Amino acid sequence: MGAFKETKLPADAPVAQKALAWVDDRFPASKLWNDQWGKYYAPKNFNVWYLFGSLSALVLVLQIVTGIFLTMHYKPDAALAFGSVEYIMREVPWGWLVRYLHSTGASAFFIVVYLHMARGLMYGSYRKPRELVWLFGFGIFLCLMAEAFFGYLLPWGQMSYWGAQVIVNLFGAIPVIGEDLSLWIRGDYVVSDATLNRFFAFHVIALPLVILGLVAAHLTALHEVGSSNPDGIEVKEHLGPDGHPLDAIPSHPYYTTKDLFGVSVFLLLFSAVVFFAPEMGGYFLEYNNFLPADSMKTPPHIAPTWYFTPFYSVLRATTADFMYVLMIGVALYVAFIWLKSRRAFRTKAIIAVVGLLLIIGMLPQVLDAKFWGVVLFGSSVMIIAGLPWLDHSPAKSLRYRPSWHRWIYALFVLVFVTLGYLGTQLPTPAFTILSQVCTLAYFAFFLLMPWWSTMGTFKPVPTRVTFSPH
Repeated sequence: MGAFKETKLPADAPVAQKALAWVDDRFPASKLWNDQWGKYYAPKNFNVWYLFGSLSALVLVLQIVTGIFLTMHYKPDAALAFGSVEYIMREVPWGWLVRYLHSTGASAFFIVVYLHMARGLMYGSYRKPRELVWLFGFGIFLCLMAEAFFGYLLPWGQMSYWGAQVIVNLFGAIPVIGEDLSLWIRGDYVVSDATLNRFFAFHVIALPLVILGLVAAHLTALHEVGSSNPDGIEVKEHLGPDGHPLDAIPSHPYYTTKDLFGVSVFLLLFSAVVFFAPEMGGYFLEYNNFLPADSMKTPPHIAPTWYFTPFYSVLRATTADFMYVLMIGVALYVAFIWLKSRRAFRTKAIIAVVGLLLIIGMLPQVLDAKFWGVVLFGSSVMIIAGLPWLDHSPAKSLRYRPSWHRWIYALFVLVFVTLGYLGTQLPTPAFTILSQVCTLAYFAFFLLMPWWSTMGTFKPVPTRVTFSPH
């Protein structure tokens, strides 16, 4: 090992500079700052859609800080949990504010993450060489859903209790292991004190650590391959004499100032919700969750929080009658692959066998609709991870794709929002049919993407990024 070398500074150097040099000699603080932000070169044509990554990090910090203060007074005990939340709201100084910051922050987290994912969808940020960036981000999304689900039980209100009961019971639909798996998750035969304790442990300790690790991996992978941009062009292909991309600028101070402006606007809107509409009409905090959990009284309508409802609608749409539509859909999709795919005969044969097994499994005598509802529920989330391999478009960015591609994306957003709304409503026959149509459209968007993403007349992609200074 080499000898320790200490940075020599002039005797009249500022104290702060000397302190930083002392730290840098022992820990790469300046190097980490420069590599990850200070001298990280990002494309100069970022737009407002690129704010949501920074906002996600901001809300994550907000949730951790407010969560720490909440745990100081919260009691993870079935007999005391609801009362401890009321104590925080009514007796702890500024406790109501911390609680509302945390509950509103949960919804804000999903809003900015959904918008962050929408930006990736529009500009092809998941395409080569950023597949791992997308997968790490998807891992964050999965853990965020689990974190929200575990945290949702902690207030021990009516909707918390019965929502957990319904979701955990879904695992019972899995053949052979379902009942044992549900029992293992609950820690009891019903949602009880044991369930609350293990959910508290996952929400407060386990999942935040996993999320922080995935965030570090997400950022490391991003800075290794470089950020995408609205044109979908690799800026690293055109380097200047200094070795930096010609179409990139240092993140600090250029994007620091833009992010600070975005943070200011976000905090203004966020504060307005916290102070004037923390329940957001029952979407952020439901009326039934202000009532203590009662295992003897089932709410008339059990629905998860709004950020789960698009996927929950897929689950509810899977009825016994809908299974026949799904069987026809699987048969048509396999036939479509045989006619349109250029894959080898062996691959097509394997796909046909898998399709046949799926159709047989969907027969009511084999596996019931509840099981396939759980499968579609999980698949509707997991299929998002496959985007890097489903999108075969010659152009990464939506800017240079055929104009009608935008209508497909717009229809997908409409379908997703409609599913989310339907998940909050009572399942009437009309709403059930609409949710089934939207479910088919949702999966068609992804499963047919290898074909429709290559169709149409594409606009020429420029070799350098397009940028208008302002």
